[in-house]
Amino acid sequence: MTTKISTPSNDDKNIATVTHLGGTVFWFIPSLIVWILKKDDSAYIADQAKEALNFQITVLIAQFIAGVLAIILIGFLFMGIIWLLNVVFCIIAAISTSKGETYRYPFCLRLIN
Repeated sequence: MTTKISTPSNDDKNIATVTHLGGTVFWFIPSLIVWILKKDDSAYIADQAKEALNFQITVLIAQFIAGVLAIILIGFLFMGIIWLLNVVFCIIAAISTSKGETYRYPFCLRLIN
């Protein structure tokens, strides 16, 4: 789901895009760093970094549960599915933010407000 808000600058869009893409490789670290360092500079960056951070925390929890379920072998299937969904949703989010839109991840726990 995407919505259009006041037009962010190109730098804001680029930072938000890299923040979302960073989750595919470095999990929650890029979004945490961007949110801590840039949350007061731009409402758009703060919103998207927080969204990316919430999603990556959700993915981390899901991977942990899948790891526990690996004991009964079904967890290995879930690990692959979760990884694939993480990559797909991060790419969709990056495309949306590169256009200046806000992106909301589906299936995301909103733990950080």
